[in-house]
Amino acid sequence: MAKRGAIKINGKKLDTPAFIPVATLASVRGLDSRDLKKMGVQAVIANTYHLHIKPGDEFIKETGGLHKFMSFDGIIFTDSGGFQAFSLGFGMEHGVGKIADNIFLENLREEKLKNSEGKKWAFVDDDGVTFHDPLYSRKSRLSPEKSMKIQSNLGSDIIFAFDECTSPLSDYEYTRKAMERTHRWAVRCLESYDRRQNIFGIVQGGEYRDLREKSARFISSLPFDGFGIGGSLGKSKRDMLSIIEWVLPFLDRERPVHLLGIGGVEDIFESIERGVDTFDCVTPTRWARRGVVFVSPESGGNRENKFRIHIKRSEFKKEGRGIDEWCDCMVCQDYSKAYLRHLFKANELTFFRLASYHNLHFIMKLMGEIRESIENGTFSELKKRWIEF
Repeated sequence: MAKRGAIKINGKKLDTPAFIPVATLASVRGLDSRDLKKMGVQAVIANTYHLHIKPGDEFIKETGGLHKFMSFDGIIFTDSGGFQAFSLGFGMEHGVGKIADNIFLENLREEKLKNSEGKKWAFVDDDGVTFHDPLYSRKSRLSPEKSMKIQSNLGSDIIFAFDECTSPLSDYEYTRKAMERTHRWAVRCLESYDRRQNIFGIVQGGEYRDLREKSARFISSLPFDGFGIGGSLGKSKRDMLSIIEWVLPFLDRERPVHLLGIGGVEDIFESIERGVDTFDCVTPTRWARRGVVFVSPESGGNRENKFRIHIKRSEFKKEGRGIDEWCDCMVCQDYSKAYLRHLFKANELTFFRLASYHNLHFIMKLMGEIRESIENGTFSELKKRWIEF
């Protein structure tokens, strides 16, 4: 089911399958637009909710739009703000992420969003979401129409319909109501979005097969330019793959499918094999800031260590080789593990940029090899070399 294609919009092109780096506040953390261009990044995804709050979508519109504001001439996706309805809502209350594990709690600590009382800051009703966000010391409101207006002001190329991202701990009845609400919002988004932009509809339904299939049928019946698979992806990676398998048969293969918020090496291979076209995830730069760098099978990367090592390990104290033998980024070519370990231990800011550069370049190089393997019919062999040896 792996597909090789391209998304073309506004004179720009995105070769797929593609990994879309996250530029939450109009920046991929630790890197600039010149870095992105050098490593072949064709698209990024920015955050509607956070840019609406700071510095403001009206201000960005006045500056000439998001492309000019961040000096990026590639394709820009923007999410709808629906994920924040979850992350600041039931995500906080339940203490979970899209897949029910402990990673989300770590993310909350890093972004200083953890509420010691476990109370949520986002409240969903049938018309939209109200945010009581002490991080910004203000209240705000998003509805389908407001999300479309903000994304129009931002001037992104590809936008997502406003949806409710549910928790993996939500029961069947709540997940059903949230899905139906998302469907009503999808229709409202199609009635109010900026026609200069492409719009993707989002399939919801949590971990429940009948709901996922119902949502896929409904969203695919609407005139969206592409689709996103969103919401809770179950309680394990196996659940996530099952959800993809349930949904994709009901979606038009001629329109791109985006898997929201997922981007591990194993996840990329498994999802592409099932027909997913694009991904976004914060992991390359987030793990870099924690001292974690990606390594290929040539340098000991595997499913067990999730293709990553921690640079602080004592064995790297006098290691003169670069991070990874397969990666050809400037970090692997010019800097040793010993030097990078020193920078991390000394809390030098240079480390965060170098590690972020390596991790993102690593993923972009992998995506290039995956595209080439689909073209020449060797995808299965490439997957076997990486995750099935």
